[in-house]
Amino acid sequence: MQDYRSLKVWEKAHQLVLNVYKATSNFPREELFGLVSQLRRAAVSIPTNIVEGSGRGSKADFSRFLQISFGSASELEYEFMLSKDLGYINENSFREIVLLIEEVKKMLGGLLKSIKKTIN
Repeated sequence: MQDYRSLKVWEKAHQLVLNVYKATSNFPREELFGLVSQLRRAAVSIPTNIVEGSGRGSKADFSRFLQISFGSASELEYEFMLSKDLGYINENSFREIVLLIEEVKKMLGGLLKSIKKTIN
């Protein structure tokens, strides 16, 4: 359908994944298979679903995968709030990550809106 590498939202989502891996590298070891794993999984899900959806044959499929990406971004946002409340991440790092998550969510929302206009 479309090369995902040409999508600005994919670039931002990829950068978000890199930031999440960096931010979680200093979490407590006891969280390695808990919260760290969940944060990383949710983060990776965002660009991965953009990639998978862009490779599907229809705009309806692409839209569905973008919705999954949006859901993963929302999950990630909460998990970082939890991480901050648990003291695993400081306020500045939290704000930086959440701003990037919000930017990705806005971009996904805009892309979803434009695709849905062409479907209906």
